[in-house]
Formats: sequence, structure tokens, C-alpha cells
Amino acid sequence: MKKIIINGNQPLTGEVTISGAKNSAVALIPAAILAEDIVTLEGVPDIQDVHSLMEILEIMGVKTEFSDNRLTIDSREMVSIPMPSGKINSLRASYYFMGALLGRFGEGVVGLPGGCYLGPRPINLHIKGFEALGAKVTNEQGAIYLRGENLTGAQIFMDMVSIGATINVMLAAVKAKGTTIIENAAREPEIIDVATLLNNMGAKVRGAGTDMIRIEGVEKLHGTHHQMIPDRIEAGTYLSMAAACGKGVKVKNVIYEHLDSFLAKLKEMGVELDISEDEIFVHEAKNLKAVTIRTVPYPGFATDLQQPITPLLLKAQGTSEVIDTIYPQRINHVPELARMGGDIAVEGNTIVTCGHENLQLSGAEVMASDLRAGACLVVAGLMAHGTTTIHNVEYILRGYDHIIEKIKALGGDIKMVEE
Repeated sequence: MKKIIINGNQPLTGEVTISGAKNSAVALIPAAILAEDIVTLEGVPDIQDVHSLMEILEIMGVKTEFSDNRLTIDSREMVSIPMPSGKINSLRASYYFMGALLGRFGEGVVGLPGGCYLGPRPINLHIKGFEALGAKVTNEQGAIYLRGENLTGAQIFMDMVSIGATINVMLAAVKAKGTTIIENAAREPEIIDVATLLNNMGAKVRGAGTDMIRIEGVEKLHGTHHQMIPDRIEAGTYLSMAAACGKGVKVKNVIYEHLDSFLAKLKEMGVELDISEDEIFVHEAKNLKAVTIRTVPYPGFATDLQQPITPLLLKAQGTSEVIDTIYPQRINHVPELARMGGDIAVEGNTIVTCGHENLQLSGAEVMASDLRAGACLVVAGLMAHGTTTIHNVEYILRGYDHIIEKIKALGGDIKMVEE
């Protein structure tokens, strides 16, 4: 078991470069097997989730090579076999193999997905979409069995906005006969990224980024090269970190339009930002103001960013509130911040912080309960006086590429050790 040790209260300065989007990578990699050819993905983050997906692919006969953030996927000799339950249980995004296997083989066996627990996240929308395309889906001994050799395009209305279900239905539909229309589709940049890859492979996907996606089925997809987008959640994490304990930090490789709602909140708090085409400079933040944050589907404030920004709210004068309408149970970071001396509590469905400019968090032994809670504790540890030890760091390594090296380069006193 690994742990992260941070000696905090060290000012951060310099530059940090954002890696490729984790939430794109975990969908692009399963999507690549639809090509029955060689697909090369550029800018892939070196994170545990990527390596877990590679292991799953290799078990199914797919050849992979990963070096310098370039991942080559050769699925020409791939076979459809039940996916290994151990890897499935550790990785929620493995559910994208459901749509990919349906599209590739007309069948698939996928264990029920795991990953960070953030409250109930049912896959009924995914199954509804597959069944609308003509697949038969059954739950047998804890695994999802998918059978649908002759998928046919359909009009599918998503009962709620779901990134996962939107992408999964896209993957299943690209080779289905006829036209598929997904209504009330999610609009996240990662969905556009997946649609771009599919189109580069020969698919006909239109409308990605809007709430209606139209897919004309094709018989075959071919190999391609694809440059994935930078990670807006990693960018938001480092922007929060820079505002919380930076004395001038430049965050590079950013698509600022993907962060409009987040940047608006930083500005509302009084954080001074210099925004250019693909980088953002964060000035030393002083006299911060309290704000109210409500997470909603894109282009609203991302649920994945409410935890990384929460330590910064503790430095804002007055009472701030965070209402997560997507995952209301995303609150496990609250008692850990309180353990470090933060004036923070959960009241009903709202996280309430009472902040002040001269806040002094104290280092403590804390536990990462999920990926973004872990990022929150890294930010808090960098802010705190004394030593913070973070356990369960495997969660953090699932989604942050070279986080120790990046923070060290900014001047942070941070290291990872084996327990």
C-alpha cells in the first residue's frame, strides 16, 4: 500500500502541463476495438485506469503498446470472451466495453462495474439503449450478458442526462443498420472526443456536443490516429491548487471553454486569471469571497470539481455552499477536511464552509475515499501547516498523471512512499 506525505504551507510557483483527459481515455480505449484494425491514441494519461483497460484488452487478444503518452491498440486478432471480473470491479468505466463488444461482435459478457462509490449509479439507461437497438440484455450470476447480432438503429430518449449511457449507446450504434437518434444526450467535451475518434475511424456521428446525436450506421470501421483532449478536471484541480497556495502558477495545455463554469466561480471568488488560447496564469489569490456552487450537467459546474475546489472555499471570507445535484453523496471529503481544522459540515444536501482569509489548516492523517476526494486532500495538504499523510492513494493514481512529479516541479514538498 502506498501513501502520500505532504509538508505543507510551501508557496507554489512555475508551470504545470495538463495531461490527456482521463474521462476521454477510458471511453476512447474501448471505442478503438470497433475498428478491427490499428488505432493510435496520442496524449493518453499515464494513470492506473489506462493500465487496467490495457490488461483487459490483452486478455482478449488485443496487442497494446504504451510509451510517451502514445497508446497503440491492435485489435485485429481480438476474441470475444467474458471479461475478467477483478479488473471490472476496480474500474467503473469498464462498462464502455458493453457497447464496444456489442458493436464489434454482437455479443459480450461484462461483469458489473466498480470504481469509486459515489452513491447509486445504475446502468439501467445503458441497458435501455441497448435493448432499443435490438439487443437482449440479462443479468446472470453478477455479470451482464449482451446478445444482439443484428442491431438496428432506433430513436432513444435518455430519461436523464448520462455521459456513460450516451457514449455506450454511441459505441453500440455506429455499426447498427439504419439511423440511431439519441435525445437528451449528454454534452460533455469527452463525448465530442469519442465522436471525433469514431468519425476518424469511418463512423457517421453528428450532433455530439448537443442534446441530440444522430448516427448513421456503417458496415466497417478502419484504423486511425487520434489526439485526445486535455483533462478539464485535472486542469480545474491545479487551478484550485494554484489559487489556494500559489504565488503565480501557469497551467498549460488547457481548453478554457471546457472550464467556463468553473472559471466563472474562481473569478466570482476574486481569483485573478490571465486566460490565453491554451494556458491560464493564476495570480496569488487574496481577499477571496464566499460563493455558492451547484453542480449540474455540462456546461454547468462539474461534479468532479466540487471536491478539488472545496479547500479553496475555506480561505474565502464568509459562508460558502456546495450543492451537488448529480452525486449528493459525494461528501466523504468533508470529515477529512474537518479533521485538518476546516470549519466545514454537511447540512441536508449541502456542504457548508465557514471560511476566512487567515485560515490555518493543520496537517493530519487522512483517508482518500475516492478519486476526487483524494485530489481535494492533496490541495488541503499543500495548504496546511505541518505534515499531512494521505492513505488510499490508489484512488488518486487512477486519475492523475504523475501528480507527485508535477507538484514537486511547482515547489511542493510531497512524496509517495510504500507502507
